[in-house]
Amino acid sequence: MANNKEEKLFTAFPPVTTEQWEEVITKDLKGADYQKKLVWRTAEGFNVRPYYRAEDLAAIRHLGSESGEFPYVRGTKRCNCWRIHQTIPVTCPKEANALALKLIEGGVESLGFSIADKEFSAADLETLLAGIGLDRYELVFCGCGARKVAELVIEKASAEKLDPEKVRVSFILDPIVNKLTLKGSFGCSEDGGKAFDAIAGLIRKSAPFKRMRFVGVNGQQFHNSGSTIVQELAFTLAVGHEYVVKLMEAGLSVDEAAPAIRFSMAVSSNYFMEIAKFRAARMLWANIMKPYNPTRGCASKMFVHAVTSKWNQTVYDAYVNMLRGTTEAMSATIAGVHSLEVTPFDAAYEQPTDFSERIARNVQLLLKNESHFDQVVDPAGGSYYIETLTQSIAEQAWALFKQVEEKGGYIAAFKEGFVQDAVEASAANKDKNVATRRISLLGTNQFPNFTEVAGEAVTEQTVVPGSPKCCCKHQEAAPSVRPLKPYRGAMAFEQMRLKVDRSGKEPKAFMLTAGSLAMARARAQFSCNFFACAGIRVIDNTFFHSVEEGAKAALESGAEIVVVCASDDDYATLAPRVKELIGDKAILVVAGAPACQAELEAQGIKNFISVRSNVLETLQNYLKELGI
Repeated sequence: MANNKEEKLFTAFPPVTTEQWEEVITKDLKGADYQKKLVWRTAEGFNVRPYYRAEDLAAIRHLGSESGEFPYVRGTKRCNCWRIHQTIPVTCPKEANALALKLIEGGVESLGFSIADKEFSAADLETLLAGIGLDRYELVFCGCGARKVAELVIEKASAEKLDPEKVRVSFILDPIVNKLTLKGSFGCSEDGGKAFDAIAGLIRKSAPFKRMRFVGVNGQQFHNSGSTIVQELAFTLAVGHEYVVKLMEAGLSVDEAAPAIRFSMAVSSNYFMEIAKFRAARMLWANIMKPYNPTRGCASKMFVHAVTSKWNQTVYDAYVNMLRGTTEAMSATIAGVHSLEVTPFDAAYEQPTDFSERIARNVQLLLKNESHFDQVVDPAGGSYYIETLTQSIAEQAWALFKQVEEKGGYIAAFKEGFVQDAVEASAANKDKNVATRRISLLGTNQFPNFTEVAGEAVTEQTVVPGSPKCCCKHQEAAPSVRPLKPYRGAMAFEQMRLKVDRSGKEPKAFMLTAGSLAMARARAQFSCNFFACAGIRVIDNTFFHSVEEGAKAALESGAEIVVVCASDDDYATLAPRVKELIGDKAILVVAGAPACQAELEAQGIKNFISVRSNVLETLQNYLKELGI
């Protein structure tokens, strides 16, 4: 009976062909260009169509495999049990231990310890791990003292005769990214040979403990430096492959080298693209390892940790970062990462508070315990759209990965400047899109909080931080090549707004609304958002019945900027009259790009703002006129 009902359900509606869909779309477009209106050209180098159908999956080869099966598109295991991760700075082992125990009670399943002291001792390790142990929780050690801690942990695990299957410890040793890429030099040696030999020695020493990982590929730094999703993926894979090659040259087998790698990647607010990125990453890594003929399956399985984006975090209206972190966490967990760290919403301008760290943890706890994301393996599997995105990202990343390999691998490509050129070009394009609001950063370049003033924690140094510093007390080597520079997309807007907040002045923009009421209100709202992005106080007005009334109110307000808000048809007469009444007592701005703009410019009206404006440059110019 149930089958009959199903048959009736699926036969109740006649099938619709792609041609029929296209006919309706073409009709609705009424002559508009299909490609311009409906096809999205991504920064990653491929087009995204407005819809996908089952027939679009016909050419996708990765379909058909299950989770836990090569090429691991659907996951490296048969569950989606990701681990909630949080990193603790370790300056005092006893205090860090107390915090770690508190975090475990709060739901953290993977503990990160950032060791600041290169002289970290065995006694310090005992203090740090009191009540935690090496075989009860997943532990990750990073920072300047990570290599020393690795030696201590191996000794401790061996001395205590711990079950190797229960020791899940990773050490973030990444001279390729943390040294060469971010600082322009390996420091210890020109080619990093000493560092690779040291890592190989640690892997040999820890042979019984198969779940120890000593290489932490810090791929998130490509994203934080402004890369595209494809660039982040391709360069992260290239770094991982470089480590496999270098460790094999140091005498290890692929079965020893590859499983020792822990990948870390960023996850941005590009929701579906990020889901597809992680799925493509597992597939590509499996295929990169396949020619080495590993005998252990884990050598082909990408062990990937995700961190929510730092690039799109904002200082102003910082609570919006909670929303960004939530959607980013959803992408990562749907994609099936091993572990995830949600960046606290205030991390861009202060040491995260207990409140912000608790909110960051709770994002994941909600996804697990209330949304049950951990109970479905690869929920995106079979989606026409996401499967197509996975294939497109994989193709583009593979092509870029091959370019890097043709140059002799990641180190050679970086020393040549190939990586920097690609990432910097992407960053410049992103910066332009932020400046013109093609990329929206809510609260910063779009819909700012009009009354917000930066608190004392926000300084020029927090808004525009310098290059990452090493916590070790030794002289860093001078850069031999151009490093990448992580930054935040909002920094230019925030730097501009902070200058206004700290100037001791309170510049104002007055909305002179006249003519057509509907258009006047729409353009006033647009203009208020526009000028508030620089921290300029806006004086909005519902409507003035005459230009004279509006001009009088504008002059009485003492506003340095007067914005005429009306319809295009009204500007030809209204704008010149306002200019006559205002004179040189304020900067006159016309909201819009009317057909009569050339005529108005001929009459001395030079300032226009519209959706096509470069918001950042325009506001910077107005502030310069105001002496800020």
